[in-house]
Amino acid sequence: MGEAVFLSDIPNQYRDPSKAKVVIVPVPYDKTSSWGKGADKGPAAILEASEIVENYDIESDSEPYKVGIFTDKPVTEDRTPEKMVQAVEKRINAHLANGKFPVLLGGEHSVSIGAIQAQVKKYSKVTVLQLDAHGDLRDEYHGSKCSHACIMARAQDICKTVQVGIRSMDTSEKPRAKKSNMFFAEDIAGKTGWIKKVLAALKGNVYVTIDLDVFDPSIMPSTGTPEPGGLLWYEVLNLLRPVFRKTNVTGFDIVEMCPNKINKAPDFLAAKLVYKLISYKFAK
Repeated sequence: MGEAVFLSDIPNQYRDPSKAKVVIVPVPYDKTSSWGKGADKGPAAILEASEIVENYDIESDSEPYKVGIFTDKPVTEDRTPEKMVQAVEKRINAHLANGKFPVLLGGEHSVSIGAIQAQVKKYSKVTVLQLDAHGDLRDEYHGSKCSHACIMARAQDICKTVQVGIRSMDTSEKPRAKKSNMFFAEDIAGKTGWIKKVLAALKGNVYVTIDLDVFDPSIMPSTGTPEPGGLLWYEVLNLLRPVFRKTNVTGFDIVEMCPNKINKAPDFLAAKLVYKLISYKFAK
């Protein structure tokens, strides 16, 4: 058997790597996570769940797969976080050079660092939009600057960042926290005006990084550190819909999926989210 692919039931012509506009890049890495382990199994779980995602998207009245979705082989470098980041950056660099729209599937959040570095090399002006429960602004964690807890610190080193859904931080992160570009979950709960403020903060090209623990654990318990008080499905879509329509999103990632064999619903949520965002990018 070959590697698992996203939407395995679509016709082969829409999985042609030379023609597909979208490339899925799995990165099954889980070496720096702090609590619950299993993010290395996340990409495979998302790909498996995608088998039952309907190819027709009701909202856009379209079949987004027709832009072509190619699933690349996984990035398997795992000797150190730094080498993994280099391997991811190299892979995404190649896809961007070929005009592809890259979708990274983690794996723990550290896998996003390489993708962000590739985006900044490709585009002159980039804003990273992070949806996450955690600030991830530590300069170093457990001896590595490429830990999952350092992802947004590394992004801030090279580009602008906007953070949404944050509800857990360490005091060491406060000096890096840019309050004007940070939208705490407790401040946006039950409100809508914050979405316009997020859109106003996005400048240039936008790369979206989504830690699944941004969702409330009532619908997304399958993460390494499920934080109470998260966003729900339509809250996330109500933000991302205008982000994709009003800015130039150049790629995204979905990370920190720690699958549970008993409860498959979170796997499907993640797979559905991937397809929904592809529809936002390409459906007319």
